[in-house]
Amino acid sequence: MGINSPASQNERMKKALVLLSMLAMAAPAHADITHKISSSVQLTVDASASQATRLGSTYSVSGSNLTVTTPGGLGTLSSGSAVDYTATSYTAPSTGTYSFSESFIEGDAIPTGTTVSSGVVGTLPAFGSVTTTAGGVAGALAGTIDSTHTIGLTAGGSGTSATGQFVSEITVK
Repeated sequence: MGINSPASQNERMKKALVLLSMLAMAAPAHADITHKISSSVQLTVDASASQATRLGSTYSVSGSNLTVTTPGGLGTLSSGSAVDYTATSYTAPSTGTYSFSESFIEGDAIPTGTTVSSGVVGTLPAFGSVTTTAGGVAGALAGTIDSTHTIGLTAGGSGTSATGQFVSEITVK
């Protein structure tokens, strides 16, 4: 076989690949490896809350075969009180049939002197629709983390929650 024959070229290529592979194995591998470990505990105690909705006054009247002498209805709205109401005066016929219906629902008065200090309402108005939620009770609520990242959680009373978390992150660049 000659020096430029295809078989000798294949042999030279094989030797070059073996040599290149040996050089690649001898070269040290380099990589940046980062390992992060974190632990956390979150303890929560719910706050108490109230929501009040003021209800308005309503008035309705209906009738037939009557003579109205003084119309009724709602008066004016003033601070610190509910709306005024005046009943309807009427005269019924001396004979025959008649019908009359009148209804009034007194709404909530406008509160006076309600102040908010430091985010706390001093007194809650006594409105027609009030929803109140009790606050949580911490009780024995607790959370710990030791040097080995062991998390300990102790249940509290109603309206509380405890969450523990352990995170291990490995990054290879």
